[in-house]
Amino acid sequence: MKRPYVIINCASSADGKIATVARRQTRISSPEDLRRVHRLRRSVDAVLVGVGTILADDPHLTVKKEYVGNVKGAKNPVRVVVDSKGRTPSNARVLDDRAETIVAVAQKPGRRMGRAEVIVCGMKGKVDLNKLMGELHKRRIRKLLVEGGSEIIWSFLKEKLADELKIFIGNVVMGGRTAPTVADGEGVRKIAEATNLDLKRVRRLEGGVLLEYSVLK
Repeated sequence: MKRPYVIINCASSADGKIATVARRQTRISSPEDLRRVHRLRRSVDAVLVGVGTILADDPHLTVKKEYVGNVKGAKNPVRVVVDSKGRTPSNARVLDDRAETIVAVAQKPGRRMGRAEVIVCGMKGKVDLNKLMGELHKRRIRKLLVEGGSEIIWSFLKEKLADELKIFIGNVVMGGRTAPTVADGEGVRKIAEATNLDLKRVRRLEGGVLLEYSVLK
């Protein structure tokens, strides 16, 4: 199957948490890492998140000039929301006119999704990520950035759809038994089922360290 090249990028605390137990937007990245993230967004064709991120944080998922400056010819990537049950609010920022938006659902929603293109690609009540990747490739999306949340990250790793994993580890510890981690989901029952990584680069950035891995298939 032809699919986009997939980069997973996230920021976590030193103990692996990407948000607090309240599951609210938590800034872990330093200004230097935010510049890196927005340059990365600028370099891809599309950026993808799950509907949980939309409901919790209401992000624009665009490239902010304050981090990348005025780059000639630069444009925002296509925004992709994985939303099995069609829960994206009609006033969500991701549905504005700053960039194209695709909402992937399991079955045809009973309402419009603003300006977004809706792709129906369900399997057992959930979005079939493999099918979605094929649909994105048909739409000339060759490089895809996955930014979360933890369930989506787990799903991409489980389905062996990820090619790179970049994690910024901040200099904080948040704790919390129920706080989301980098990859939640059902997890594996034995280490032989785990996703294996090849550490390619370690960089110290302001306020933390960036780990860059290739995902082994």
